[in-house]
Amino acid sequence: MSLLAPDSPRLPSRALHGILCVEIGMLLFVAQDAMMKTMLESYPVWQLIFVRAVVSVLLLLPLVALLGAPHRLRTPLWPLHLARAMLFSLGFSMFYAAFPYMGLAEVTTIFFSAPLITALMATVFLKETIGIHRAWALAVGFVGVIIAMNPAGEAFSWVAALPLTCAVTYAASQIIARRIGDRESTLTVGLYTLGFSGLMILPMGWAFNQILPQGAGFAHLAWPPVSVSFADLPGLALLGLLGMAGYMLLSRAYQVANASLVAPFDYTYLPFAALMAYALWDEIPPANTLIGMALIVGSGLYLGYRELRAGRDTPEPAIVAEGVFVPGSPLPQQIPEEEDAL
Repeated sequence: MSLLAPDSPRLPSRALHGILCVEIGMLLFVAQDAMMKTMLESYPVWQLIFVRAVVSVLLLLPLVALLGAPHRLRTPLWPLHLARAMLFSLGFSMFYAAFPYMGLAEVTTIFFSAPLITALMATVFLKETIGIHRAWALAVGFVGVIIAMNPAGEAFSWVAALPLTCAVTYAASQIIARRIGDRESTLTVGLYTLGFSGLMILPMGWAFNQILPQGAGFAHLAWPPVSVSFADLPGLALLGLLGMAGYMLLSRAYQVANASLVAPFDYTYLPFAALMAYALWDEIPPANTLIGMALIVGSGLYLGYRELRAGRDTPEPAIVAEGVFVPGSPLPQQIPEEEDAL
């Protein structure tokens, strides 16, 4: 029987549970990114991503070992995890590199084109089909991205390409996760993605500075890492804890509730980020960012509605994406077995 059946006695509690997990997770991710933006004044992005990965692995490793199957420490799918981690490291170093030059709401609005890009990539690489309604929703969403970036405006900067590039790499990592499907647990995917990205990010920072040495005006991209102040240790630990707690809450949401039901609530990250930026730094998003945000969110909500409607049309709930599009989330996506055979 479908989880969305009107006579299901468990629907209200499961749905509310999932929605609450998503909303709290969004707040934690916004807090994490606000901390990241603040700490970039003292530490390079490579170092902060590395610290976050270390804290996450220290929490995930014993958890996976303790819980056992279906979670596992050794996996034959490690090449796919390695590819995802490479995209993850490259993309989010660009995402956070934009923070000193753009408002938090502006960066995250452009990044939230990732669900749209993923849907487009799925049609190309996974041969998924989209109807005319979803095609129009994607078109509207991409118009929102262009408006948010405002390439014809006087205030346009090449920095706006950084969160967009992150959205592309993140979407590509989600396509790889679709290939992993349900052959791997969420915790194992998170462990390998964060673990590999932690190993990659420092060499990546070193290589970047060998090619493009950074001056004083780009201290958040410079090399080598700086000495950690004892007073900053609690903040660095909290940075990793916020990311892991948000990750676990989002994972829980997609375990207890239908993904098509809770996925649209991911977009509450954007107004949360705008409010946080205003409260901390008096940032007011420009009009083009607000318009683009509205179009992107509207497009994503409509895509979620169509997915939910499609799920209602099937006798059993479809296996849908466990794909949460928030900065730094390594959640896997699951697909039906027949798709995995493509």
